[in-house]
Amino acid sequence: MNRVTTLRKLTAPVLVAGLALPLAACGGEAGGGAEDGVVVFGLSAPLSGDAAGWGSASKWLAEKAADEINAAGGIETEDGSVEIEIVIQDNEYTAAGGARAAQTLLTREKVDMIAFSVGTAPVQALQSMTERQKVPMMTSAWGKDLKGPDFPYTFTVINTPFEVLRPLAEYVLEAEGGFESIALLGVNDATGIQSEEVAQEVWAELGVEVVSSDFYEHGTTEFAPIATKLLRTKPDAIDLTTVTPGPAGLLLQALEDQGWDGPTLLSAGTGGQALVEAASGAAEGVYMGLAADFSDTNATEKQQELQAGLEKATGEDLNGVTIGAYDGVIALAAAIEEAGTIESDAVREALTEITFESSWGAAAFGAEDVYGAKQQILTPMIVTQVRGDAIVEVERIVPAELESLQ
Repeated sequence: MNRVTTLRKLTAPVLVAGLALPLAACGGEAGGGAEDGVVVFGLSAPLSGDAAGWGSASKWLAEKAADEINAAGGIETEDGSVEIEIVIQDNEYTAAGGARAAQTLLTREKVDMIAFSVGTAPVQALQSMTERQKVPMMTSAWGKDLKGPDFPYTFTVINTPFEVLRPLAEYVLEAEGGFESIALLGVNDATGIQSEEVAQEVWAELGVEVVSSDFYEHGTTEFAPIATKLLRTKPDAIDLTTVTPGPAGLLLQALEDQGWDGPTLLSAGTGGQALVEAASGAAEGVYMGLAADFSDTNATEKQQELQAGLEKATGEDLNGVTIGAYDGVIALAAAIEEAGTIESDAVREALTEITFESSWGAAAFGAEDVYGAKQQILTPMIVTQVRGDAIVEVERIVPAELESLQ
């Protein structure tokens, strides 16, 4: 049974001066700040390129979580309180950038743990070091092969295709009265390829024929030929899987220009409002699996607070990916407090046993039946749909495993 761990309320002053934890408490080569009462959490996220907005949002959200915990007196351990320090490196959303970020975080900055990491390719580069050095890592990367008994220090803090695609597909099939075929399109990178593999399996299991499965390159600006190719297969529906909001908006315009009016999904879509703005009216009716409206009253009070603060500070909206930066810090802090130490094996074990208060409310790590280990955060899956200029929540699905823990 999971133990419930709740970090102390935001009332106490920061108490870190003079506190010390032994450097040996940290896993592997990491742990540069523990001996002076600080635990260093690293972030590997894009601060440049197409996904730079995710990086700036992730930085603010991780720092927000750390500030809240530090203002309450830090994290209680058996040796006293420790304060959180956040260090972020630009992974450029590429494998090469991820490798450089990993080297900097773990070798130069000597972070104790990774509180958040973005992008399958850069995360794979980082994971090759975190697992070897026994450094707990929180990630948003979607690859199924990133988790399991062979990677015991890796934990996913957002919903992935295995949590999103099937319930989304089932909802859309019912809402649209059923359809027989679908065309898939994703970004040609590690995240896109692995996500589309899951989508193919899900649609096939639901009896829907996948008539095409294609990819486009980062930086593409002309989408009319892609729309033509998609429609040539005469699908009943289209799933744009990992297409990001800006390109998705341009593609939806091209599809509309060529007469498309069938059901459309953006199953990995995270930026609903950005999609609406980019599509210039062509996004009407699109279903999304990671684009909850965190300013809406359906969101928790904490999520509404984070949305307002993030938008004011960075101009970015909170989304289903970047929210993991906040929850990653909270999860690690709760696990450290439960373990009573920053020793990596103890923290890793605690992560699999606790129920903690995330931005969603009560959360835990589970899904051992899918991944072979309790490494997937259990939070609600939100189905949203574009209606006019609004992103409307149409279904909220709570994992049965999470319900059983509450």
